[in-house]
Amino acid sequence: MSIPSFLKLVEIQTKIASVFPFIIGMLFAVYQYDLFNWENTLIFFGSMLIFDLTTTAINNYMDYRKATNNHDYDYRTTSNVIGQERISEKTVIITIFVMFLIATGLGVWLVVETDLLVLLVGFVCFCIGILYTFGPVPLSRMPLGEIFSGVTMGFGIVFLAIYVNAYDAGIANLIWSGEWVTVKINIIEVIRIAVVSLPCIFTIANIMLANNICDLEEDIRNHRYTLPYYISKKYAVILFNTLYYASFAAIIVSVIIGFLSPIMLVTLIAIIPVFKNLQKFNAEQVKAKTFVISIKNFVVMNSAIVVCLAASLIFKYI
Repeated sequence: MSIPSFLKLVEIQTKIASVFPFIIGMLFAVYQYDLFNWENTLIFFGSMLIFDLTTTAINNYMDYRKATNNHDYDYRTTSNVIGQERISEKTVIITIFVMFLIATGLGVWLVVETDLLVLLVGFVCFCIGILYTFGPVPLSRMPLGEIFSGVTMGFGIVFLAIYVNAYDAGIANLIWSGEWVTVKINIIEVIRIAVVSLPCIFTIANIMLANNICDLEEDIRNHRYTLPYYISKKYAVILFNTLYYASFAAIIVSVIIGFLSPIMLVTLIAIIPVFKNLQKFNAEQVKAKTFVISIKNFVVMNSAIVVCLAASLIFKYI
């Protein structure tokens, strides 16, 4: 398998959706808890990224196998990697298993370095990631895809990126003693992390929502009934807009209640490009033309958050 074919199979350009939550969680761990463990951070990043590549490869392979209309399908821009046999199915399956084993090995290593809560949260994210693409009715083919993708990546990655650095800071822990398994959670800290991660949750959910809006007619032909099918394209577009404005509202709330520095209000400048992009998406929902708007808005918003979090750290330690 050539490198270009592999990168196309795993849709490397979409991995930015994992990287930003990771960076935000890492920065927040330093900002809020004054803790940073470079070894755990690197292990987690490797495990997270490789697992993301694995689930994408599984998703593309399963879509290829389940396609009912080859003329319409075309592997969702990556089907030709297998469809034209530039990569054999056997090679794809072997690649998936190798990546899965590497990601799992790194995850086990991380559990050894931290504690069992990482195993629990990681296992939940793992199950969602697999069920998202695998099984008789994958989550991606149901009206739940936006929720699971947003929460798993937007909250799950942020939480784990924080926890692997601050696992002994009183956020939560899992203790296995004899026949007893005890889970202790600091509700305030978990709520703090959840609120801070809301922009990630919403903007990641919107990437999938935009994809499903643009692919609505094709999905129906392929018996794939996603959220826009149930609430209609009109209300799906309204939801798409609402989630961006809710992201900005979450930042304002986080500053007001003291979860984030007032410096974070500078991120509100991002409303201008986000609003302009939304006008283009509202005018037409065409995959080749306007789906990229969800990616652009994701990058704009989360870049602003990363820059302002970094600035908050600088001012904190001056």
